[in-house]
Amino acid sequence: MLLLVVLAPGLPLATAEDSGPGSPSGGDGYWPLDGNSGTDARHYDIRVAYDFADRILAGRTKIRMRATKDLSSFSLDLVLPVSSVSVDGRRARFRRPHPHEVRVVPSRAIAAGDLFTVEVRYRGRPERFAYAGQRNWLADRHEVVTMNEPHMAPWWYPSNDHPSDKATFDIRVNVPRAKEVVSNGVRVSRRVSGNRATTHWRMTDPMTTYLAFFAAGDFRIETGRTRSGIRYYNAVSDRLPASVRSRAVRILRRTSGITEWLQRQLGDYPFSTTGGLVTSLPVGFALENQTRPTYGSWIYPGVVVHEVAHQWFGDSVSVRRWRDIWLNEGFATYAEVFYAAGHGGPSVNTWLQGVYDATCRHPGSVFWRLDLDDPGASRVFHSAVYDRGAMVLAALRNRIGGTDLLRLLRTWVRDHRDGNATVAQFETLAETVSGEQLDGFFDAWLRSGAPPAGTSANGLGRGCP
Repeated sequence: MLLLVVLAPGLPLATAEDSGPGSPSGGDGYWPLDGNSGTDARHYDIRVAYDFADRILAGRTKIRMRATKDLSSFSLDLVLPVSSVSVDGRRARFRRPHPHEVRVVPSRAIAAGDLFTVEVRYRGRPERFAYAGQRNWLADRHEVVTMNEPHMAPWWYPSNDHPSDKATFDIRVNVPRAKEVVSNGVRVSRRVSGNRATTHWRMTDPMTTYLAFFAAGDFRIETGRTRSGIRYYNAVSDRLPASVRSRAVRILRRTSGITEWLQRQLGDYPFSTTGGLVTSLPVGFALENQTRPTYGSWIYPGVVVHEVAHQWFGDSVSVRRWRDIWLNEGFATYAEVFYAAGHGGPSVNTWLQGVYDATCRHPGSVFWRLDLDDPGASRVFHSAVYDRGAMVLAALRNRIGGTDLLRLLRTWVRDHRDGNATVAQFETLAETVSGEQLDGFFDAWLRSGAPPAGTSANGLGRGCP
């Protein structure tokens, strides 16, 4: 195919003199250094090799990007030491104005709208580096898993590290041939060379940077298809004790049925594969890595519902800013409650009223004082974001009816599929779908700083006992 580029008359090419630098800030108020302005990532081609003995990761990542302004320089987020950078095959200068930032100066200025490819080579021990008070590298002599939120990418690949800039991914991981490698999407190939092997995974749907992951270790693999034909790929660490491993395998197998149940409620599953991975490494959280959530050995059915629900809420529809995190965690927690209600647990309303009764007696607690519309960087994972966040949807169900709530959620994930959204957009859509004026409801539940009054307008059957 011959690609013709037509330049509009009278619009000169950008030069170093009339171009400006892209900002090292993505503009998020919680973590200003997350992401970078001036660039829009389109595709990541990540190639890393990991040595378990010395725990060194060596990488070569190419990023296909589009300039959103005339650029004389731009920034990438990475904590590992960099050896070289090139832009469109030409060697580029770079510097480290901050341990989290790589400032790239291409040999030629880049015009707004132009597509370009930046290649970064880097090498280091990820466990030695910290950012935003976090040391996120999870590994021992046998296993490694790159799972964390809100930050994980800078420990293993350069990126525009913010949920608002989604891209597609090719991920190739080179490790000893005895190890299995698991990542996002579909496994494309595995090539053995000597005593090492390179496994290639591909994610063709847009993905935010913190959701990209790889795991390498001794894993027991199960593959197949769900009833509707969605491919699944499950992996459980063989390093777990036999009884723990057997239990983890049984619970992880429930992913297929949970995926099918959730798509009956929410609409089509947004990706081509599902599954999960259980690590033997000591981790106290699970994470909704796109298409393949990661879990600790303590996995239980409810957390599988939560992480699979995130494939719609958080992965396909991602937050535009970190302050919108309620759209991820509150919605996934509500899915847990809704699933339990349909599988022998208490009804959604019984759960809602029970949590309300137990917490409203402490109106000054952080649980009620926290602003779900803007919880603050230190509290993005506070229990209120999860549990009170789920209460909002449970109460909304009482206010507008279960049929309208499901229609609202289905419309939400359909309209914002593969994109980003805000709390304000959800509030507007809720009014559109229900035909009701809901300002008072959302103010009471999200922003009032106190337990909502126990009224039908707030979706409650009674006040605080």
